[in-house]
Amino acid sequence: MSKFFSQTTTLAFILFTVFINGFISVNMLEKNKKYYSNLMETIKQENKELADQLTELRSEGMPVTVTMYQPIRGQTDSTPNILADGTRIRVHSASNYKFIAVSRNLLTRHGGWLNYGDFVFLKGTDVKDGVYQVRDTMNKRWVNRVDILESPGVKPYKLSGKLHKTDLIYKEIVN
Repeated sequence: MSKFFSQTTTLAFILFTVFINGFISVNMLEKNKKYYSNLMETIKQENKELADQLTELRSEGMPVTVTMYQPIRGQTDSTPNILADGTRIRVHSASNYKFIAVSRNLLTRHGGWLNYGDFVFLKGTDVKDGVYQVRDTMNKRWVNRVDILESPGVKPYKLSGKLHKTDLIYKEIVN
């Protein structure tokens, strides 16, 4: 009888332990579920707000500082005639291209909304308003900035403006 009682007691203890562990685990999972559900809702709301802000920036324009750079070694790397996207230019005709370099934060690979080849409309600068194509990248120290490619000898300038992405598409014609 004592062996039967010992086995029954052991079985009861094991069942009691399993029951308690299950009860505690279910309660912990419920608390975690509520916590992570609330966290997911917060993240979804923040994502929606950020998407709305991005839509607004695209429609109304993103405020940027507009400066200029020249394709010379002091302002670029050792190959001033080759832009970041691989485009080769004629250095003395640089102003004719209507190309820009953008700060890294504006490029999609760094979380922005522009890619090489995108056309943008620069507005609010008075003298440099117009359509430009993104072809180059600025040094990582710059944020929310646009550099207009200019020929050597053009007097430096610094302006404020708004940057709009356009729906223009460039298609290369192959013969």
